[in-house]
Amino acid sequence: MDTTNRCMNTATHSPSSSRWRPALAAAWLCAWAWLALAGGPVQAQEIRNFPPAAMRGRLLVTTPPQVQLDGKADVLAPGARIRNTQNMLVTSAALVGQEVRVNYTRETTTGMLQEVWVLTDAEAALRRPGSERPWYNFFFGDTEEVTPK
Repeated sequence: MDTTNRCMNTATHSPSSSRWRPALAAAWLCAWAWLALAGGPVQAQEIRNFPPAAMRGRLLVTTPPQVQLDGKADVLAPGARIRNTQNMLVTSAALVGQEVRVNYTRETTTGMLQEVWVLTDAEAALRRPGSERPWYNFFFGDTEEVTPK
């Protein structure tokens, strides 16, 4: 009987390929394990650093760019940046109808809201100057009189 080897896959039947299979499987297993652990443990979100001039308040977006800040009408500046709790930029339309705790800064020339950060519970628990100060303190400094010593 005449048999030919042309239809047989010699690579799968050769003794040399079977000795490499465990090593190849171990290499793939190590690669997958490394990829799974490469991210490391999930870290807790750190508290963000805000500019010293940032104030604290409650923001309600009504109809962008119109907002209410601590219950008073205000306006977002053209190009205002709003960052969510993950520090990602969001549009003001995404916050319509939601009242959120925020830190914010104003434009120095127009007084409009320039940068807004939606706060996490941990960030909101930290004390910061806020709505107990009038809005014009941003422009004219503290209203308390300084007595000379």
